[in-house]
Amino acid sequence: MKPKFEKVPINNEKSIVAFRYSGTYFDAPWHFHPQHELTFIEKSKGTKFIGDYVGSFEEGELVLIRSNVPHCWKNSVISNTGCTSLVVQWNKGIYAKVPEMEIVFKMLKDASKGLIFNRKDTLKVLPLIKDLLLLEGTDLYLKLQNLLVLLSNFEYQQLSEKNFIDDLPSKFSSRIRKVHNYVENNYQRKIKLEEIANLVNMSEQSFSRFFSKLMGRPFFTFLNEYRINLAKRMLMDTDWSVREICFACGYESVAFFHRQFNKFCSTTPSKYRNKYKVTKKASK
Repeated sequence: MKPKFEKVPINNEKSIVAFRYSGTYFDAPWHFHPQHELTFIEKSKGTKFIGDYVGSFEEGELVLIRSNVPHCWKNSVISNTGCTSLVVQWNKGIYAKVPEMEIVFKMLKDASKGLIFNRKDTLKVLPLIKDLLLLEGTDLYLKLQNLLVLLSNFEYQQLSEKNFIDDLPSKFSSRIRKVHNYVENNYQRKIKLEEIANLVNMSEQSFSRFFSKLMGRPFFTFLNEYRINLAKRMLMDTDWSVREICFACGYESVAFFHRQFNKFCSTTPSKYRNKYKVTKKASK
């Protein structure tokens, strides 16, 4: 089965699209496309997948993704009240590789791992991003170039360990997409390697090698990252006990949940929740 690529409405008459997406949830699967993409999360929170990166996302985040980098955003099922994002997508090669644009092309190369920008810097360019939604033709082309130059002078953090310069083979992308969807729908219970391998018609050994090579870590490390990321969201958005969150995320042992949480977060669930509450109060 071929992967479901996002259909970017770009043709011979335009090379850039800019739009606001609004809906109940982000419904795009884990996918990639030949266009570069800049996404600002206006409303929503949950889990983002950028290349081999798994982590939470919040309102106010700005992420730049180079062409062919697989990605998706998944809303929090705990506190989902709808989502809104500002998205700009454009074809590779629309800007000339001149010395004056060298810093921009360095940023786009770094975006092969996905980039996230500082929130304070993002606020500086947010009006410009919103302006793009109202423009067409030459005005849109020049305004996007101006935005990219500004962004290239900001500090940013790379997200994925592995870069994705080239297209993923269709069969690889299809398999990983199936795994993502399966984890999303079954993380609450024990998942066996055998069932995942069967899902993509591979032996357990072959699947383990395939997943580790493509995603940079074993499947169960990825699964624990996913569960702990959900646990972090539950700790922030609910008053559930740590024990309740442990079982809701698919763990059968509270002690093992604590070990995994400490492994990925370098703290305990209770300390993480308390730290978030203090930070939240200080920001008010």
